[in-house]
Amino acid sequence: MLNLLPRFSGTPVARRLGGLALAAPFAVAVFSASALLAQSTPTKVADASALKPPPGAHIAIVEFDDLECPACAHANPILKGAAAQYKIPWVRHDFLIPGHLWSPKAAVYARWFDLKSKALGDEYRDEVFANQPDIYNPQVLDQFTQKFAQAHGIALPFAIDPEGKLSAEVQADTQVGMRTGVVHTPTIFIVTAGADGTHYAEVLDPDQDLYRTIDQAMAQMRH
Repeated sequence: MLNLLPRFSGTPVARRLGGLALAAPFAVAVFSASALLAQSTPTKVADASALKPPPGAHIAIVEFDDLECPACAHANPILKGAAAQYKIPWVRHDFLIPGHLWSPKAAVYARWFDLKSKALGDEYRDEVFANQPDIYNPQVLDQFTQKFAQAHGIALPFAIDPEGKLSAEVQADTQVGMRTGVVHTPTIFIVTAGADGTHYAEVLDPDQDLYRTIDQAMAQMRH
């Protein structure tokens, strides 16, 4: 596994203009100036229906990420460590960024491994993030995925998603993010559910704020 040295503040997603998504090159140009501010700008939540813990849990981490996003790669081990330390669910949503060449395919691969076991799918995501600087095109991703599968004694089929079902799930997840109001990756929330309903708090800087936000959420639940 590689240490990920570069840190970026976030990767903004193309917004819609006149009902149409901005073309990827134009979107990059529009948002490149604001990318450094993305993580410090709170998300304007339009629909909070996705911001709740999974059934049976009272608190969880909810993240919207893109497997090609450097900021997501940086945040990934921090989120993984927090989920393990607090023993709380970590809900990952795919949120594809326009112009990323290989993340849609990586997301489909991850969901294929999910079918083997959710733990295996999450391990694949972790390994993609850890090796992200070396995965520079879809062909390299294919080679990386083949080696990952072989290391786990799994034979990849010739067609991973012949009917497009996994790709449709990834796209549906991205739509969930758009309905929520997500505009950059990673977007991270600490969500709680109690007798008075569900609540959420966004984590803008996982390095500094993740553990503090979880502590605050847990304290509020005890009152």
